[in-house]
Amino acid sequence: MNFQQLRIINETVRQNYNLTEVANALFTSQSGVSKHIKDLEDELNIELFIRKGKRLIGLTEPGKELVKIVERILFDTKNIKRLAEQFSNYDQGQLIIATTHTQAQYALPPVVTEFKKIFPKVQLILHESRPGEILSMLINGEADIGIATEALENAVDLVSFPYYTWQHAIIVPAGHPLQSLQPLTLEAIAEFPIITYHQGLTGRSRIDQVFAKAGLIPDIAMSALDADVIKTYVKLGLGIGIIASVAFSPRRDETLVKLESEYLFEMNTTFVSVRRNHYLRSYAYRFIELCIPTLTESIIRSGVKPLIDAE
Repeated sequence: MNFQQLRIINETVRQNYNLTEVANALFTSQSGVSKHIKDLEDELNIELFIRKGKRLIGLTEPGKELVKIVERILFDTKNIKRLAEQFSNYDQGQLIIATTHTQAQYALPPVVTEFKKIFPKVQLILHESRPGEILSMLINGEADIGIATEALENAVDLVSFPYYTWQHAIIVPAGHPLQSLQPLTLEAIAEFPIITYHQGLTGRSRIDQVFAKAGLIPDIAMSALDADVIKTYVKLGLGIGIIASVAFSPRRDETLVKLESEYLFEMNTTFVSVRRNHYLRSYAYRFIELCIPTLTESIIRSGVKPLIDAE
């Protein structure tokens, strides 16, 4: 048994049992991948994969159990490398943050600016992704820290810390009829085409729930991945916008107006999350502290350690 065999088992599952893709991902040949799998099965004297002819189509029961162990081994191998880097180059390295466009564009700039002052030699990589992709990156060890409003809080493999709360806001072009309506109502909003976020992004489900509770069916004329795109089309007069309040700036968005509408929407919470048992470099803890000053490294470490009943 060797690490290459373990990598191949793990990658085979990741690539949905397509051995050509496994070979490409690991820079080897398909025949070599097949041989490693067969050699490991022979060594263990069990079949790991369900086969249909020469194709692999799934995992056997022992294969499912083995994959769990392999994932832990490979994950801890990465932890060993991070541990060595921590003591050999404590103030240099790479920090991967998986987050949404809204957080990267509007919430994180002050944090990133301060972090780069403290750790100028650390390469900071921001992956802008959907919440589900952020969750996968954390689980697979492809990101050190995840920051999002959806998908992270209740994931059992993660520990999540509340970052900040925010509400949605209504934006319109200057001079729009809704500007003169006080108080603003959901019924009045529903009379206009609405431009807002895609499903699963930036609290979109809560927007839908608010209208549903009021018995209204809003005209969602357009949906987009981020607030900048939404604002662009609101400026063009194609509808009113519903965006995260943090994404609006009177100075930057001078042709738009944010209406008083906070009482119409519930609070949303953005979370900073890391995978349990993920070895974090000291500068990763510092990044989280810059996001949430009330946290200390010891508090974060106590959350990141493995669950007692995780098995």
